[in-house]
Amino acid sequence: MQKRFPKAQGLYDPSNEHDNCGIGFVAHIKGQQSHDIVERGLVVLQNMDHRGATSADNITGDGAGILIQVPHEFIVSEGIKVPKAGKYGTGHVFLPVNEEEAKCCKQVVEKYIIAEGLELIGWREVPVDKNVIGEIAGRTEPMILQIFINGKGLEQDALERKLYLVRKQAESEVRESGLEEKESFSFPSLSSKTMIFKGML
Repeated sequence: MQKRFPKAQGLYDPSNEHDNCGIGFVAHIKGQQSHDIVERGLVVLQNMDHRGATSADNITGDGAGILIQVPHEFIVSEGIKVPKAGKYGTGHVFLPVNEEEAKCCKQVVEKYIIAEGLELIGWREVPVDKNVIGEIAGRTEPMILQIFINGKGLEQDALERKLYLVRKQAESEVRESGLEEKESFSFPSLSSKTMIFKGML
């Protein structure tokens, strides 16, 4: 059965229509955080695997992710010295596997943190299980670090804007650089409110 779309008009063009692989949503109606919500979200991802494409190795998918609230209590329990919840930014950064190029990307990020009047708290290596990814995904697997940025007392909405500027300026500078692995650099997320875990799973 062929899909019917409206005719092209104004800014709308039916040639821009695309199917997607689906989305699941799990939340507490009153916004309460719990590990149970994350567990249920992972079950949703597992139950949607039929919607994603699989590569020739029959393991590598076309990507999946989960968005959660920043897990402040967990971060503190890991011994990371952060301010109160909502007063710092965090997120994951995909970096080149080449150590020198990864170092260059980190320096670019740190430059824009300072330029926006924020302060780097530190970087954390994200634990990953390389045994669960396929051979094809493994060939392009980036280095994955988590970053923590002190908002220096800014209100949360103002901090969100600053974090957005850090992310966009850093991505733009690296994209325009001569680094061989510049395509590996990106921020799945950088926020004081939410965090995204993402991968070719």
